[in-house]
Amino acid sequence: MQVTAGDLLQKINYPSDLKQLTEDQLEKVCQELRQYIVDVVSVNGGHFAASLGVVELTVALHYILNTPYDQLVWDVGHQAYGHKILTGRRDIFHTNRVYNGISGFPKRSESEYDTFGVGHSSTSISVALGMAVASQYKGETDRQHVAVIGDGAMTAGIAFEALNHAGIENSNLLVILNDNNMSIDPNVGALKEYLTDITTSKPYNRFRDDIAHVLTKLSAIGPDAFKIAKKIEKSIKGTLLKKSNFFEALQFRYFGPIDGHDVKHMVKVLRDLRDIPGPKLLHCVTVKGKGYALAEKDQTKWHAPGLFDKITGEIKKSKSEKPQPPKYQDVFGHTIIELAEQNPKIMGITPAMPSGCSLNMMMKAMPNRAFDVGIAEQHAVTFSAGLATQGLIPFCNIYSSFMQRAYDQVIHDVAIQKLNVVFCLDRAGIAGADGPTHHGAYDLAYMRCIPNMTVSAPMNEEELRNLMFTAQQDNMGPFVIRYPRGTGVMVDWQRPLKAIPVGKGRKICDGEEVAILSIGTIGNEVVKATTELGDEGFYPAHYDLRFVKPLDENLLHEVFKKFNKVITVEDGCTEGGMGSAILEFMADNNYHAQVVRLGIPDAFIEHGEQPELWAECGYDAKGITEEVKKLGLKRNAHTIAS
Repeated sequence: MQVTAGDLLQKINYPSDLKQLTEDQLEKVCQELRQYIVDVVSVNGGHFAASLGVVELTVALHYILNTPYDQLVWDVGHQAYGHKILTGRRDIFHTNRVYNGISGFPKRSESEYDTFGVGHSSTSISVALGMAVASQYKGETDRQHVAVIGDGAMTAGIAFEALNHAGIENSNLLVILNDNNMSIDPNVGALKEYLTDITTSKPYNRFRDDIAHVLTKLSAIGPDAFKIAKKIEKSIKGTLLKKSNFFEALQFRYFGPIDGHDVKHMVKVLRDLRDIPGPKLLHCVTVKGKGYALAEKDQTKWHAPGLFDKITGEIKKSKSEKPQPPKYQDVFGHTIIELAEQNPKIMGITPAMPSGCSLNMMMKAMPNRAFDVGIAEQHAVTFSAGLATQGLIPFCNIYSSFMQRAYDQVIHDVAIQKLNVVFCLDRAGIAGADGPTHHGAYDLAYMRCIPNMTVSAPMNEEELRNLMFTAQQDNMGPFVIRYPRGTGVMVDWQRPLKAIPVGKGRKICDGEEVAILSIGTIGNEVVKATTELGDEGFYPAHYDLRFVKPLDENLLHEVFKKFNKVITVEDGCTEGGMGSAILEFMADNNYHAQVVRLGIPDAFIEHGEQPELWAECGYDAKGITEEVKKLGLKRNAHTIAS
């Protein structure tokens, strides 16, 4: 469904059109841009509150900067919807996050205005600094480089590393700190408290304003008095001010805090900052969800609400009258509380995703045993390792694609020391509309190559509960449980939890000629395929491995002694994944069989709904059925008992 833009916004195809307007017209542009985002996202879905909060900042930046020559980097791209609309994508914005549509994040291959791909957080300062140093090297001294980073993203180590480096480079860099006190959930940590202190007490800024007032008066007396005063200012700034402001201590020139929703003032400030050399930081105070009252009131809920009625605010739910299975994340949330009530050693850790992974349930029920450490995956892992050294059992819940950011810590701090940290990798496999930055494609491959590691994947929610129970037993060591976004089967919450023997797979159904080996929830697509094939008189066998490390060697010996045609199916990369593990086993044991590996190919898969992308990759039920038939499975007249 397409939505009509307001009168002024209809005339803006690119920033060059925006620049034709007067400053007095910018407020109306902001109103129309904000309304357009509400109109489109309400009927098409997507991230919501973050982009509403930076409308004025977005308009001011494109009004003042000479984009795309000036380099504008958005940190965490879900705040860049307004940017996309103003840079040639207004009329196709309704395809945002839709299969074969535009990406929900800035993407270099999509537009020259998207200077860097940003799906994960906290990269903008490093990127913009690299661009600034490159421009300086090439003699492009007039080129601006701006990083827009939310204060949630400032909690990551890489952001601090970049600030530390940028302070010693005399490069043309402007960092805009979008201070809304939120990432997806409310921000945590000392930096949040520091920024709150700046925006409330403002002693540093009042002192600076007083100095500026004095300098103005002295400049009227004469140049000599002004020069003396400037020396005094420099001396004061080198002592008191640098000690009172974190960013000044890192040799950034700090400006603010200013109202990020006053577009005229933003334009004036950005115009002034454009002419100031060296590293600068502009502190803008904004409200996530600005302009939509419900989003302002509950910013976490409206981060990405799905489809909703823009008038009433009612979030539209599935029309199915049947009870829906719980999401995997909610099964995790309920189960960790259940386990923690029985085992006082269990702790919960997440890097800034408590509502996304449902650890917020434990944070509410057991606040002294559950921790949101901010957008800091590396710290989350090593903090968990520290807990484990003291005999505790941390469940460290990190989205699969975010865990990539903490790989060294997994190896160095956990695996080498055989610490019992349970890594719960949410959003494993194809993640959906967030696209390639969020698909959990690689965890089976990058975890199974690590010594001392157990790597598992449940086929359904019941198995997730049992694997969590298994992982918190004594002497389990490093333990991975990966599970997808979405739902699977109904859960019997009264059924007692039971341990699953580590490295033990299971036979789902017997069969002839062809064996299908699966791991994780994609095994349910195999069940659909074998059912459809059975209706046609084809009967492949199906085995659920459950563990990719250690492999169930007894089960695999059974498979290769009986079958010379094998299909492996995984919701993960085929390069180094479960299929590769099967080939290694086959070679090591001198078996000879025709093996077809189905999974995510050696390519980055774009965004879309999970079933659409499974079909594109060829491992949905239809794709599995076709591969079975390609292997020449013979039609039978009898049914083999399951």
